[in-house]
Amino acid sequence: MRLGSRFLPFADAATKELPLGRLLRLSLFQVSVGISIVLLNGTLNRVMIVELGVSTLLVSLMVSLPLVFAPFRVLIGFKSDNHRSVLGWRRVPYIWLGTLLQFGGFAIMPFALLLLSGTGESPALYGKFGAALAFLLVGAGLHTTQTAGLALATDIAPEESRPRVVAFLYVMLLVGMTGSALIFSELLREFSEMRLIQVIQGVAVTQMLLNIAALWKQEARNPALTSAKRVQAQFNQSWAKFRAAGGSVRVLVAVALGTAGFSMQDILLEPYGAEILKLTVGQTTALTAFFALGTLAGFGLAARSLGRNGDPYRVAGFGVLAGIFAFAAVIIAAPAQSVLLFRIGTALIGFGGGLFAAGTLTAAMAIASKGESGLALGTWGAVQATAAGGGILLGGGIRDAVSSLASSGMLGRVLADPSTGYSVVYNIEIALLFATLVAVGPLVRTAQTSFSQSSSKFGLAEFPG
Repeated sequence: MRLGSRFLPFADAATKELPLGRLLRLSLFQVSVGISIVLLNGTLNRVMIVELGVSTLLVSLMVSLPLVFAPFRVLIGFKSDNHRSVLGWRRVPYIWLGTLLQFGGFAIMPFALLLLSGTGESPALYGKFGAALAFLLVGAGLHTTQTAGLALATDIAPEESRPRVVAFLYVMLLVGMTGSALIFSELLREFSEMRLIQVIQGVAVTQMLLNIAALWKQEARNPALTSAKRVQAQFNQSWAKFRAAGGSVRVLVAVALGTAGFSMQDILLEPYGAEILKLTVGQTTALTAFFALGTLAGFGLAARSLGRNGDPYRVAGFGVLAGIFAFAAVIIAAPAQSVLLFRIGTALIGFGGGLFAAGTLTAAMAIASKGESGLALGTWGAVQATAAGGGILLGGGIRDAVSSLASSGMLGRVLADPSTGYSVVYNIEIALLFATLVAVGPLVRTAQTSFSQSSSKFGLAEFPG
């Protein structure tokens, strides 16, 4: 504490209304979300295919089920804005509901997976239904918790500190993902069905404890705001306010195009490095570190710029430009057989994605009308999550289809190369990012929302620890 905010990472995100200790506790819901994401999209993905022998198609369907609830984040945010409760809470009930849904999904998940693999006494069909229900519950809980949690952070944080709070919350999401990935890999080093059950049930308890700690004494009770006698806004009225405040179709299109542009490569970078550049397992695993470091640098630069009265759409635009150069570097790495260029491109993808995410989310927080931050953040989250899931799905499908055509010689002798499928996807991502620039450009000039921020120096808060 004697060092002062200038020498403490993200200490400048703290304010009198939201002290550093309270902010740290609040960010635990993002750590919980990060743990759940890694378990669903990383650990269980591999365990189901390799150790349990479940078909790849079925695993893909299971992992994609949580995305079914992504579009409902708009409704979740709106409902939390207008929740009626004698206790005077708007966000707490939804974060708690999301926590319970995740806990229920994780509670039944390990047993459903064992049945799904055919190692149980009951028919595997029961395992399919059980696993589908488990993934749906976790997905619904994850989206509910994150939407209401971000809305609560917007309610608590003063307007001038919101950019730094945004960056800090997403750094904590990365901390949760990175830390849990290392822990899961160590715990499941020697796989057994009992160990799998223990890990998943441990995640269920951990996420509940983290969310309880995050919620504790965060939202002030205001019975007048949640009274049943209070006139409840209609969705179309709240949506009209959101549109009038700057939530235009162009904004949503920009978020969708940019997110898809950065997401199509999510499941392709490591196979690309292994198949085309002949990297070892350890070297491809290290790509996650380069990507994470780039993302942290992007969040830090975004927080610095936005903390100095920067326009969030301009910040997002610079992120898109960085992404275009990043994918160009990744494409050139194949003919040049340059591992260094590939690593630089990977780090730049994370850097550009961090700038874009921080910029667009800050804009969404600024667009939020007073007391209606849930709708704005829910809309951003719905578009972002849906575009990310769709981009990942399209990226894998396009790569497989093009690679199949190339290997069969249907695209000609010149393109009969293993890198063709990957390169097509990366070029599509470049095209999507150029389209994002077209959508973002007018927003920089004509944004109706004021983005004035504190002009105080950001100190080492620009370098996320």
